[in-house]
Amino acid sequence: MQTPLSENIVETREQSEIQAGCEPHIIVVGNEKGGAGKSTVAVHLALALMRMGQNVGVIDLDTRQRTFSRYMENRTHWAEAQNTTLPTPEMAEIKLGTSRHLDELEEEEQQNWRASLKALQKNCGFIVVDAPGSNTHLSRLAHGAADTILTPINDSFVDFDLLANSAGGALEKARPSLYSEMVWEARKHKASCEHKSIDWVVMRNRMSMINARNKQKVADGLVTLSNRLGFRQAQGFGERVIYRELFPSGLTLLDLTEKGSAIQFSMSHVAARQELRDLLIVLKLKALQGAPLSF
Repeated sequence: MQTPLSENIVETREQSEIQAGCEPHIIVVGNEKGGAGKSTVAVHLALALMRMGQNVGVIDLDTRQRTFSRYMENRTHWAEAQNTTLPTPEMAEIKLGTSRHLDELEEEEQQNWRASLKALQKNCGFIVVDAPGSNTHLSRLAHGAADTILTPINDSFVDFDLLANSAGGALEKARPSLYSEMVWEARKHKASCEHKSIDWVVMRNRMSMINARNKQKVADGLVTLSNRLGFRQAQGFGERVIYRELFPSGLTLLDLTEKGSAIQFSMSHVAARQELRDLLIVLKLKALQGAPLSF
């Protein structure tokens, strides 16, 4: 039986202790569907914030796949091979609980979550959480602690089911999905207990470069769902081969002009950087207000 979200989220007093001082802005990149590009988005968002002069910490909650962690390992190895340095966020390792009893397991994981936040909040103004593509206790904890939830979805009606169940295609009467209900509970709890809001942004990802009829239908459908479910929209990233090419070296779009990069910088990469700038603008992060986009 799934534990209610209200029992999973750190209590107000304990959360205040964790966030005492710098109160980092927590951005959770999450949904409950694999293959939407969460880790790619999380990596580029974290490195973009660092290029903006921010101290950034990261928690990789996908403890099985560890895509973000392996991306950063590749990044470290590439920099060492090139005898150079690259900006890299501070990583906090988090472990799954080991108890066979559900209550003890969740208490252990909650303690691990708190410890990770405390380790990062000392030096970091932002904490980016790469959530797994499944409903886990740690993922629910992260969503409940978020200031911003960024949900990438593929630019397809297939991924609409992540947000709402629309039998017969009637989005106006769509029933919120389990993930949307979990986000709603997180927002309600945070507003009630901490008097804070969670900004939920749904990001269209892997967008086709062809202005097809289906692309416009997806856009119209998201407008309908955003009004029903209460999220804001971001256009997100286009479908580009470059994202698949970058992982082995650990580089991002912001590193292509670094010495040793074998990828020739092109106009397509200029456009991709602009998409990343546009995402930061849409997120409306308070610490970046008035700051020039320095990449």
